[in-house]
Amino acid sequence: MAGTQTVLLTLLPTVLILIALAGVESAAVKDGKDSEAKGAPKRVFMPASDASNFFKRRGRRSPRTYEEYYAEQRVKLAGNERRREHLEEQNNEYENYLEEERDEQYERTREKNEQWREFHYDGQYPRYPHHRHYV
Repeated sequence: MAGTQTVLLTLLPTVLILIALAGVESAAVKDGKDSEAKGAPKRVFMPASDASNFFKRRGRRSPRTYEEYYAEQRVKLAGNERRREHLEEQNNEYENYLEEERDEQYERTREKNEQWREFHYDGQYPRYPHHRHYV
């Protein structure tokens, strides 16, 4: 019996608060624009005739209309165009990256070869083997 009384005493304030707040439309703070607040439910809810037509869509097996078909085709073509442009941009970025890497590798190789030639040059004959007299 004591348990029932404690439950009722804890639920009583909650019920009173809910009854008091039943008249409140929303918890948002009003900023003085009552005209917008009154027009909002009209935009959210539609008339019953439109609502019934909303659920009367064409069946799965009924043929699509000309406009539906071309609307889908336009959406697909736009997606394909965006995908193509993205891939083209990615390819251009990769080609630029490869070109820079090749240029840097060429420059490093050329510098390394020049350093090797300078280090091994003894001054007796021209630097390149095809210029030697006794080949």
